Amino acid sequence: MFWYRWAPALAGPCGPFENHSHHHQGRCRPVENRGQGWGSGFGVRRPLRFMVRELDLSPQQAESLAAILDDLKTQRAQAAVDHKKALAAISDALVRDTLDVAAIDAATKARAASAAAVEQAVAAALERTHALLSADQRRRLAYLLRTEALTI
Repeated sequence: MFWYRWAPALAGPCGPFENHSHHHQGRCRPVENRGQGWGSGFGVRRPLRFMVRELDLSPQQAESLAAILDDLKTQRAQAAVDHKKALAAISDALVRDTLDVAAIDAATKARAASAAAVEQAVAAALERTHALLSADQRRRLAYLLRTEALTI
């Protein structure tokens, strides 16, 4: 616990806070710590901001792209839930004295169907994005995908 007492002194004049140019006028902000729930996690906002900046999107394009990314995020979240349900069903089937092959088969088929739905959602998002962007913006998006600066 010794380090805990000295941690604020080691962090800077304001302790574990950023923006030290304010001369202690009550404007200290906690340093972003994603592990403890502070700040924005990786979600729709971050790729949206990145794409708006890199593709030089208009406000209308940014709004449309936000809706596209939100739909895709929702579909991926549902797939994650379906995956967890499938794993729980497979685990339940394995615990029984006799292996329930039908339950395992149903769980793996449900997981595969969910993955296929995500792939369809990605294809639809790409189609909508293609229609939204100009030729130059599509070229820049293709470059970002090729260089893996952006993933789908």
